[in-house]
Amino acid sequence: MIKGKKYFVSVAGNIGSGKSSLTKLIAERFDWIPYYESVSDNPYLQDFYKDMKRWSFNLQIYFLAHRFNTHKEILNQKRSVIQDRSIYEDVFIFAKNLHQMGRMDDRDYETYTKLFNEMVSFLKPPDLLVYLKSDLECLIKKIELRGREFEKNIERSYLNNLNVSYEEWIKSYNLGKCLIIESDCIDFVKSNEDFNQIAKLIEDNLD
Repeated sequence: MIKGKKYFVSVAGNIGSGKSSLTKLIAERFDWIPYYESVSDNPYLQDFYKDMKRWSFNLQIYFLAHRFNTHKEILNQKRSVIQDRSIYEDVFIFAKNLHQMGRMDDRDYETYTKLFNEMVSFLKPPDLLVYLKSDLECLIKKIELRGREFEKNIERSYLNNLNVSYEEWIKSYNLGKCLIIESDCIDFVKSNEDFNQIAKLIEDNLD
């Protein structure tokens, strides 16, 4: 990578795909500033998983506001940054999926989409999007292993629909470079060899 140049990388992927772990490791490797998704301090997440239809709009608005502020802060940073999940996934994956499943009504979805479009018109997209692709069974195993209480009752259909939306979005992604990593058969957390391969791919794509 070019020394002295600022890079902005976002890590995309379904729940349980390893975004936060990769964000942490890449930040440490390249001495970048990491930005993580708001999970532990999210005031809506537990309620959402208990009653998606009631809390979907509230949750998505919270995430949108949080990620918009994060994105603006990232663009003002002087150092390189890696971000756990992009603002674009909020509308093209999560809100879209909730609407398709009947968990967000037409009025809320239209309002949310209009707000999203206004907000992102002011933002510069990442230099590189890293997509961690994972199949449903692997996602379920990883979610079970990390043992978050509020994730115990996530429906298989919900996760599967998110995967479908991710595949559709990635195929049409045109905001910048996109690196797809097949993450089912690798363990970049425990294997230095696997992680080094991913780090090299990120470097190559930024060059």
